[in-house]
Amino acid sequence: MSNKLDRRSFIKTLSCTAAGLALSGCTNAAAKTTSAGKKPNIIFIMLDDLGPEWVSCYGADKIVTPNIDKLAADGMRFTNAYSMPKCTPTRVTLLTGQYPYNSGWINHWDVPRWGAGGHFDWKHYTTFAHVLKTAGYTTAVAGKWQINDFRITPDAMNLHGFDDYCMWTGYETQNPPSGKRYWNPYIHTKRGSKTYKDKFGEDVFTDFLVDFMTKNKDKPMMLYYPMCLPHGPLTTTPLEPNVKGKLEMHRAMVKYTDHCLGRIVKTADELGIRDNTIIIWTTDNGSGGSISTTMNGREVKGGKGKISETGCGAPFIVNCPGMVPGGVVTDALTDFTDMLPTFAELAGAKIPKGTPLDGHSIAQLILGKAKDTKRKWIMAMGGGVARISNGRVVPFSEYADRVVRDKQYKLWVEDGKASRLFDMITDPGELNNLIDSGDAKVVSAKKKLEVVVAGFPKKDAVPRYTPVPAAPWSRKERKQ
Repeated sequence: MSNKLDRRSFIKTLSCTAAGLALSGCTNAAAKTTSAGKKPNIIFIMLDDLGPEWVSCYGADKIVTPNIDKLAADGMRFTNAYSMPKCTPTRVTLLTGQYPYNSGWINHWDVPRWGAGGHFDWKHYTTFAHVLKTAGYTTAVAGKWQINDFRITPDAMNLHGFDDYCMWTGYETQNPPSGKRYWNPYIHTKRGSKTYKDKFGEDVFTDFLVDFMTKNKDKPMMLYYPMCLPHGPLTTTPLEPNVKGKLEMHRAMVKYTDHCLGRIVKTADELGIRDNTIIIWTTDNGSGGSISTTMNGREVKGGKGKISETGCGAPFIVNCPGMVPGGVVTDALTDFTDMLPTFAELAGAKIPKGTPLDGHSIAQLILGKAKDTKRKWIMAMGGGVARISNGRVVPFSEYADRVVRDKQYKLWVEDGKASRLFDMITDPGELNNLIDSGDAKVVSAKKKLEVVVAGFPKKDAVPRYTPVPAAPWSRKERKQ
């Protein structure tokens, strides 16, 4: 890690394993060194469909995001962080610490809409919420889930380890009111699902989290806030009720995410827990492909669903004035598989023996006790929609396209073969394919990344679940 971002230096540390790690536990050192000896609160905020080109501290030219910028200015801003390029693989990766090729959730599968018995199954996966509860944390989640159908499993969030929840249901086929997530949103809580008339969805979620923080301020808390914003449909917001036009509405929606972040930070301040609350702010994948803007003067088109940087290169900020160094910009490598082990180390929680993990904790880095992460590479994969085969939800293909990168070079693997290589320092737009370059440095970089890819499983896993009862709205198998 370096404030000066010397990208040419490459700290030689332990590499990530390709097929997953079986970790038996995490040190509780981080938990013991927080202010007043308390375990830190953790708030993970993840926007839906937004690339860094819409965040002003990352160089966005056509918007100002003051609360996000302040979070970065007073904390740590990452320039080399990866989500997965699509909703479902990102969310499962985040929750489990497993790459999609190990979890099986490689493509998007909208469970309330398509069903077919497939769902994110608590009997087959461990989530970070379950892990933190073993360390005495109270847990809450609000926002978008979409990987379970609450009509079939109304207590799914409890089963996944969350003590309380306030969720948009996702669009439930044959239930039109559920299609609304913004104005007059259809929301599921412990009291059931209903329309919140004349309310704005993100306000309902933020109100819930503020209330949860207030009630539990004397306990260690883990809050997960997967926002609905700024995913379509385009809409007005309470701050800009008369805004019109595609880009103007999108900009207003992004600005409202900044407003909601401000409310959460202000609540932590007012409750006196700010210097013991680690806030991580990021996004689930890039912006939608119909949205374009400029970043640092360079035209950027949204890449959601693609393995270009515009699809999986996530803005990623960590802040806690009592623990996380401020004013830091780091080129350290991290991706969403790192979150579960990071949360566990921060909380002093032990990961159950035999739990398969692909990630490494970045706790020591974000606490200012290490100069880099234990990574030589990060990886992203997953797009499109899964399919049904023999009555099961399975990946669209046996080996999905993917990208693997270090701090400088990025290798694309398409149709099972290395197809493109880019220098991400000199060519951030991925325009100059170096795959056939004879330059010795480029050849060496290519070989190193090909070795990483060779360590991946030869065939991707399939989702693990016990099918839920068939429903009349379930998607039927299509003959290939």
